[in-house]
Amino acid sequence: MVTAGRPGAYVCGIDAAMDLIGGKWKVLILWALNERPCRFGELRRELPGVTEKVLASHLREMESDGLVHREAYDEVPPRVEYSLTPRGVSLNEALEPLGAWGRANVLGGPPPAGRAPEDDQAPLVAGAG
Repeated sequence: MVTAGRPGAYVCGIDAAMDLIGGKWKVLILWALNERPCRFGELRRELPGVTEKVLASHLREMESDGLVHREAYDEVPPRVEYSLTPRGVSLNEALEPLGAWGRANVLGGPPPAGRAPEDDQAPLVAGAG
């Protein structure tokens, strides 16, 4: 799938990926939809502070980019659910290490599984210090 990106060539893969998830809300939308499919109002409650206009715009962009699937049900009242596409799931998987880094280095949580916590006071060589 080709994504309609910004004008000009991307410098690297990270540049291209960041174009898809740029801004405060897109990664949080991905995170919320990773849990389960959601209706618009549910997403709005999951993301305090997002406006209806921004959420609707981001969902349209993410659908266009192939990250989000929009399912409209033929019911009264109308019901629309948003879910992740396989491409969106793979992007979420790629973002997991970044989330682990943020928990360990910004939020002060435990380090990622399999990693020892860093200690600035510990000697780099056993027996030194």
